[in-house]
Amino acid sequence: MRWLLALLTWLAVPAAAQTPPRLIADLSQSRIDIIYSFAGAELLVFGAIQYPDGRTPDERPDIAIVVRGPPEAITVRRKERVLGLWLNTDSVRFETAPTFFRAASTRPIADMVDERTAAIFELSPQYLQLSPTGGADAAMVAGFEDGFLATWQDEALYGSDPTGVDLVENVLYRARIDLPSQVPVGTYTVEIHLIEDGDVLSSTTRTIDVDKSGFERAVYSAAQEESLSYGILAVALALLLGWGAGLLVRR
Repeated sequence: MRWLLALLTWLAVPAAAQTPPRLIADLSQSRIDIIYSFAGAELLVFGAIQYPDGRTPDERPDIAIVVRGPPEAITVRRKERVLGLWLNTDSVRFETAPTFFRAASTRPIADMVDERTAAIFELSPQYLQLSPTGGADAAMVAGFEDGFLATWQDEALYGSDPTGVDLVENVLYRARIDLPSQVPVGTYTVEIHLIEDGDVLSSTTRTIDVDKSGFERAVYSAAQEESLSYGILAVALALLLGWGAGLLVRR
């Protein structure tokens, strides 16, 4: 019996060693309400790394966190001056562009993984798979992608922080993600990846709902569900306000 117990113990050690660490994650809030005074919000992503043998490794692991909004199809157009007028000329349609994308990591992504792994997990804006359509050549698509990313980064809807994740004693991690005031509504996904020696060992996902509340939600719902009535009311209200302004000016 003793030799059998020793054999079972020997067989169990490699299996335990191959068990990847487990990521435990949570968010400071699971819902963000947008009201008239909304000026942006800060999302805290935090958690711990649970190692299978209970022992913390001496080598520091890496954490990459990605927060992305719901995807939508976006058409990017190029304006050129034609006969003295600025007109839309070429365009590229991106079928799976996130409406919001923010990434944070313990160190620069290029120092953690190779380009293939970064593209598979979309660990920063430049590795997003936007699924362009329209039959444009690769050089043209690359130019439109660069312009699209630059524009959305200027609007604070895309971004990355290569040192935005704090790691304490190789176990506890946390990151603060800023959501601007113009953040789109929808269900957002928060992806947390544990990286070691260039490989993604473990991943976990959380979700957060961003939605309008109060009067803003009533207006938004009316515009989506009763678009014709909403449009007629908006035009009538504009005409009424214009007529009232005219009366005040004449007086």
